Amino acid sequence: MSDTSEDDNEISFKVKFLGRVEVVRPDGLQILSEAAESLKMPNHFSSEKAAKKSKVHLFLSLSGIDVLESETKFLLYSCPLSTISFCAVLPSSPKVFGFVARHPAADMNHCYLFQSKKFSHVLVSVIGDAFRASKKEKSVRGGRDLIVEALRHKNKILQRENVELRRMLAGQTN
Repeated sequence: MSDTSEDDNEISFKVKFLGRVEVVRPDGLQILSEAAESLKMPNHFSSEKAAKKSKVHLFLSLSGIDVLESETKFLLYSCPLSTISFCAVLPSSPKVFGFVARHPAADMNHCYLFQSKKFSHVLVSVIGDAFRASKKEKSVRGGRDLIVEALRHKNKILQRENVELRRMLAGQTN
């Protein structure tokens, strides 16, 4: 099912990539269903279909999801977790799952659809866990940033006080 890296910061799954579709909203099962339907239509302009449901490696880490072509390891897509707004299994087809991510440079959302014979629900759960873990890490990091900033401020105050005390001391010795 999966391979974990040595430091357990990344996990990968081999799945079939069904395609990527531009969607109008960032979330909802309806969006996932509409994206799956649009991939079935032969001449749909807003979708990028995968040739013959190509096998890909889905790499998941606390920073994001990378989709790599299975044989060549060529990076097809990279989606930071901060851009992902929705992830679910398609109710009408339990082997199909997908996620919606905001494009980093353009004001648009894309739905990425995949198929896994046995692990669709597990994959969605793992993506959700990674999303929650990345949020916690950011809040911890944010808390540390506040502490560091408070210490820098305190250091500046103490440096000013030190300069003032040196002036006073220099004035007393003269």
